[in-house]
Amino acid sequence: MKTQIDSIFSSITQPDAPGLAVLVRQDGRTVFERGYGLRDLRTRAKIDAATNFRLASCTKQFTAMAIMLLVHDGKLTYNTRITHVFPNFPAYGKSITIRNLLNHTSGLLDYEDLMPQPAPNTPPDQQAQISDAGVLALLEKQTTTKFPPGSKWAYSNSGYVLLGEIVAKVSGESFPQFLHDRIFAPLGMHDTLAYVKGKNTAPHRAFGYSKTAAGWELTDQDSTSATLGDGGVYSSLNDLAKWDDALAHHTLLSAKEMQPALTPVVVPNGGPVGPNNEPAAYGFGWFLNPYEGHPRMWHYGETIGFRTAIQRFTRDHLTIIVLSNRSDLNPGALAERVAGLFFSNGTQAR
Repeated sequence: MKTQIDSIFSSITQPDAPGLAVLVRQDGRTVFERGYGLRDLRTRAKIDAATNFRLASCTKQFTAMAIMLLVHDGKLTYNTRITHVFPNFPAYGKSITIRNLLNHTSGLLDYEDLMPQPAPNTPPDQQAQISDAGVLALLEKQTTTKFPPGSKWAYSNSGYVLLGEIVAKVSGESFPQFLHDRIFAPLGMHDTLAYVKGKNTAPHRAFGYSKTAAGWELTDQDSTSATLGDGGVYSSLNDLAKWDDALAHHTLLSAKEMQPALTPVVVPNGGPVGPNNEPAAYGFGWFLNPYEGHPRMWHYGETIGFRTAIQRFTRDHLTIIVLSNRSDLNPGALAERVAGLFFSNGTQAR
């Protein structure tokens, strides 16, 4: 099995190029863990299980957990309105609940469309970056949503940035500090953090790259790389194994408390469409579409220079994580190929 898994990834990577890290766990044990390629072309540092990748939208599962912990604390409910947390938010926020933000039914406008666009030909790493507070300020200038909240499903980075701001406002801590204090430190995820340029450092950091006709171009940051709630967490295979254990054993929240996160949203106006043109069964920070009949909770991440995937096949007790610091790979499809090896070799849903 290890040889078969290795062949999937060794055939698409090179030792002297950006690459990926792969973790496969079954029944709570690591059965495959390997790095391919380099995390930094300048230092020639290799990718391994300690390499920290920008998780991009796989961050959303941590943002959702932060909100759920505040619900556990009694400081929020899933029916709390935006205007309850931010009294100065425009009137349209009175119809948007925390639940709408978590399951992408808020209808919020996309901050990427509202923010000032970089001047033409501005290199990505020289683009002015918007912060979570900047996103909140943009949304506070709007007067409407794309659709009535709760009536449709539309993937929303704006919603998850706003959730990060809600965590900070309600907890009295910065969003990165709350994640550290309530999730990362208790689980021993000592190298995982919400990266804030100039304030903290991602250890063993992978830098993102894009392939061009001239070779590999460093594309590690751009105008949206400073937002946190929707995609700002860096983590490694070592730490994500601890996260996987915590989810399996309900370390942070009980199974009952986790159930809302694992319940697909239902909208009245037809089935929502997900990333693969299939019904977007989404909970809180997790897609819930099965794969070939195997139940799973999963997410993908895409940002400049990085592609990521975390797939947990819950009934099979199988977890596959693929983190890449190059933009030309599809970790989700690669993870599904690995899953196919287990399922075709007799691993059945239990």
